[in-house]
Amino acid sequence: MRDEAGVRCDSGPRSYGKRPGLVQRLVAICAVGLWLVGAAGAAERPVRIVALGDSLTAGFQLAANESFPARLEAALKAKGVAVEVVNAGVSGDTTSGGLARLDWSVPEGTDAVILELGANDMLRGVDPALTRATLEAIIVRLKSRGIEVLLSGMLTAPNLGVDFAREFNRIYPDLAAVHDLVFDPFFVADIVRNPKLNLSDGLHPNAAGVAVIVNRILPKVEALIARVRAKADK
Repeated sequence: MRDEAGVRCDSGPRSYGKRPGLVQRLVAICAVGLWLVGAAGAAERPVRIVALGDSLTAGFQLAANESFPARLEAALKAKGVAVEVVNAGVSGDTTSGGLARLDWSVPEGTDAVILELGANDMLRGVDPALTRATLEAIIVRLKSRGIEVLLSGMLTAPNLGVDFAREFNRIYPDLAAVHDLVFDPFFVADIVRNPKLNLSDGLHPNAAGVAVIVNRILPKVEALIARVRAKADK
């Protein structure tokens, strides 16, 4: 029936036959699809890692894509791990320098830190008690922010004396145990004094040396990421 203007004005509801059921099914399918996409997106959110260190982290005299953080990120992504590794290495930095720049070097949203500092303290003969106290201050501040820490250690050069070596070399395992950190005992293990894996200065890894470091430390970093994921699941 139409009104005077010719507009249809049936009083009863219009029938769509079986279409309402089809529409409902499509809506349900879309809702499930959106939920799955959201869940997958949440699971795949990259773990944000800051590599806080000195020239060994920064990639002294290396191309940016040859540095430790860049090579580590590439290795993890090759294994299907969603991750971002930020290079916060500063050549010549000491533990005191790392503490002074901690807040802006490790921004909000960071999930984990690879802490590689202390080599320059050792080379400059800084009192190991000061190095210990400064490293611990960094660790405490990071953990107070809910950031997981992988502590990568350093060992003394042989010419610094037995007493210095004993005190310095105990710093890293002690702090790792006290603060329940993922621990890598010696950042340059397997490359030290190897001319094929170091620059001509004998102190810094070349690109091949960085690859060795990454390959060795990778299981430790995976353990660090597992801690981040476990915390997020709670």
